[in-house]
Amino acid sequence: MPARDIYHEPICNALRKDGWLITNDPLTIEYEDVHVFADLGAQRLLAAERDQQRIVVEIKSFLGRSPMRELETAIGQYIVYRTFLKQRSVPAPVYLAISNRIYQSFFRQRAIRTITEENQIFLIVVDLKQEVILQWIQ
Repeated sequence: MPARDIYHEPICNALRKDGWLITNDPLTIEYEDVHVFADLGAQRLLAAERDQQRIVVEIKSFLGRSPMRELETAIGQYIVYRTFLKQRSVPAPVYLAISNRIYQSFFRQRAIRTITEENQIFLIVVDLKQEVILQWIQ
């Protein structure tokens, strides 16, 4: 079982405040003989459709010495999760949850935006102190 990120609880609380139910903590994703663990699975009821929306969330703090190296690792995980979910026909988009601080200082750089856009990396930007979601970026 993977270790929890330092921002795990504030991001869970932000998702709950936004109407999400945490259904898996962590979420096991299986494909053939491979098992991987995303940080969260969540869902919420879509009132108009009486259906449930599901998402997979990978939480990253980017507190290490090299944000670029951490991004490389995070994108690798993200692509593995997305690929396995697609192969299993699971209609749940994958999101990378990050703090507003790292979004402002790192993810808004043109080169980093190019990487996230090219690889279709969806982001959840969270105010960790207020424990609220500031942006959903697709």
